[in-house]
This record gives sequence, C-alpha cells and structure tokens, in this order.
Amino acid sequence: MIPATVLNPLRILPVAAGQAARWPVPGSKSITNRAYVLAALAEGTTVLENVLESDDTVHMRTCLSAMGVIIRDGAPGQVIIEGGRSRLRAPSMPLFVGNSGTTVRFLAGLAALIPGSTTFVGDAHMAKRPIADLVDGLRQLGITVDCASGCPPITVHGGTYRGGAITLAGTKSSQYTTALLMIAGLGEADLQITIEGTLVSKPYVDMTRQMVKEFGGLIDATADGFIARRTGTYRARSYRIEPDASTASYPFALAAAGCHTIQIDGLTGTSLQGDYGFVEVLRTMGATVIKTPHHTIVKRDRGDAPLRGIDIDLHHLSDTVMTLAAIAPLCVGPTTIRNIANIRIKETDRLLATVTELRRLGQEVSHGDDWLRIVPQPLVPAAIECYGDHRIAMSFAVLGAIVDGVTITDPACSAKTYPGFWDDLDSFRAQQMTRIVAQS
Repeated sequence: MIPATVLNPLRILPVAAGQAARWPVPGSKSITNRAYVLAALAEGTTVLENVLESDDTVHMRTCLSAMGVIIRDGAPGQVIIEGGRSRLRAPSMPLFVGNSGTTVRFLAGLAALIPGSTTFVGDAHMAKRPIADLVDGLRQLGITVDCASGCPPITVHGGTYRGGAITLAGTKSSQYTTALLMIAGLGEADLQITIEGTLVSKPYVDMTRQMVKEFGGLIDATADGFIARRTGTYRARSYRIEPDASTASYPFALAAAGCHTIQIDGLTGTSLQGDYGFVEVLRTMGATVIKTPHHTIVKRDRGDAPLRGIDIDLHHLSDTVMTLAAIAPLCVGPTTIRNIANIRIKETDRLLATVTELRRLGQEVSHGDDWLRIVPQPLVPAAIECYGDHRIAMSFAVLGAIVDGVTITDPACSAKTYPGFWDDLDSFRAQQMTRIVAQS
C-alpha cells in the first residue's frame, strides 16, 4: 500500500553522507512471477518464500486465480499454491494485467495449455507495448491467437500444442523467449527454439532455464537457441525467492554516489539475476564492492575520489540503465551507455525519458537510437516526470537523495515493483535501518 504522503509530487531530501545500514530489498519481481507460473503448472502444493507483493505480482496472482489456480497466503512473505494443469481453465471474462509485461507475456504462453479462449487486456501504457513476436511464436506452435494491433489486448485459443521447431525474434525482449520456454516441455514433443538476432537480456533467459530445472524441466542451450525436453509436468516444491537485483541497484547506487555503506542480505555472487552485475559497474566507477556467501556490500567513503564516468554496453543489464544515468551527473567525466535500444519498448520509451529528464536537470546529453552520453553539468533543480515508470521514479530519487533540488512527480508509480521504496528511503535517512559495521 502506498502511503497517502507519496501520492502527490515528492521533494526528495538529501541524506547526509556516511550512513552505514542494511537495506531490506524485497523479493525479485522476475523470479516471483516466474515462480508463480511454474508453481501453477506443477502438480501438488508449492510453497514460495520471500514473495514480492507489488502491482506486477498482484496482477499475476489475480490472473492465475481466475485461471483456476488456488493461491493463499501463509506466514509473512509466504504464498502457498495448489497447481497442476488439470486445475487450469479459461476464464469467462478478460483478464486485466495493468502495465505488467511479465504477466501478459508469461500468461499468454500459459494460456496455450488451457482449452478455450483467454483474453488479456491492460491499461493505456500496455496497449502500446509490442507482443507480436510472441504471437508469431505461438502461431508457429499451432495456437490460434487474436491480436489485431500487435500489442494487447490479446486472445489465446489454447488446449495443447505440438513440439518440433520454431524461430523466435530475440532482439526486442527476452520475455517472449521465457514465455515459451516455461511451457515448452509440456507440449506433445521436444521443442527447439532458434533465436533470430542477438538475444536481448540473456541473463533473464538463463534464470528461466535454471528455474524450470528446479521445478523438474530441462532446457538445453544450443549454438543458436534452445531445446526444451518434453517432461509433461513440473514438480511442486518449496522455493525461496532472492532479493530483487534490479531494485538493489538503487541502494547500491546511493551508496556509491552518496558516500555510504549499504549491505543487502541474501543477494550474493550465486544470484540467478543478471542485474546483480551492476555492482561490478559501480566497482569500475570507483566504489568498493564486498561479496560474501550471505550478503553484498557497496561502499564509498567521504575521503575517496569521486566516481568516474564510464563507457559501457548495458545490453544485458538494461533495467539498470536509468540507475546509472541518474548518478552520471555526479561523476568525473562523461558517461556513455550503449546497445540499449530495447529499453525503448518498456513501460515507456526509457531512453527518451532519461534523456529528457537529465536535460531538465541541466545536463548535457546526446543520444541515438541505442545509446546516450551524459556530460556532467551543474545541476538545476527540477521536477522529474515519471511517465508512469517505476524505474524512472526510483532512479532519479537516488540522485535527489544525494543533491538537493529533485522532486518526483509521480512517486506512487514505484508500487509496480517496490511499494515500500519511499518508506525504506526515509528509514535510511533517519537511520532507522539496522546499522552495520563498515567492512573494508
């Protein structure tokens, strides 16, 4: 629940340098929504721990319940799911997915297994988010799909599907590949998927393969794609969800750029999430990164040299582009971020939005279709437009927590993935978080 205090534009107050605390990052959205789908397909009772509750995951849960899956809460952070293909049914009404890309894409794949017609509708933003590549993949499987505009609404007429071989475009979103891989082992035969072009955000597909394996499936990588072996079903199990590595980029960036020491428990070098690699970006810029089997710490002391601007390809860490761009004005030298065309079809055109808001703050920014370059300039106070995008809001909040003059116009949009963000930022500012002993 978003507190009433953040429903209106929110002036971000800077945090004095030198704080040292544990930051309680919630469970991963990417893992939570994959776990919901795999648990829905698994025969028996699955218990999920450290489940993220946010707009995106609530949409996933609500839609699965309407599709016949029994879902109930257990202890705090725990969700119990009674799953299996025999429970799945086509809902009588269209399912509302809001602006949750994982929900509509993953469940469009799941609907291929459900006899009858399942329709998904979203909000105004979702109606502009492309899904045509997934539609093409489903049609190659023999599934009838109605999707007139290439964006939601979308209706899937499911039941079963053949295996064999299909070709899938990989350059726009890895979620299309994930949607098909999660159901691929449940068809009539093995399924080979050949990826056309460079697969964007490949670490997310690696995450999918590992999670499918943990629920009893098997997906092999090939030279140009993947082969999913037919298993027919998944196994129910207990499954603990890691803290969200994309979300962790905000406190980690705050530590690096704001001269703090921030520890995140449960997020380690064994993470399934590619965005954990953002800590190495911060290390390259001059922050100290400490990894243990139980937590990760990012720190920079007040006497340390300023962060350095870098030139980097973030093709596989695209959800962290805005985090890096927001702290770039505080660096010595320019920052160039390359190979990021795929961020233009997210919740908004994130490349254009980031350029626009940095310029609003007085920064010198140039860009092309798949890159941007930031040359630091004196910051001009500004109200940041969020475009309904949670990552724009939280990224620029990090900048505002370091330098004065940043207002976030739509703080409530953070509820998409991190409803407690503003409370956690306030707690850090007030030093109400658990203190840690700084480590070198």
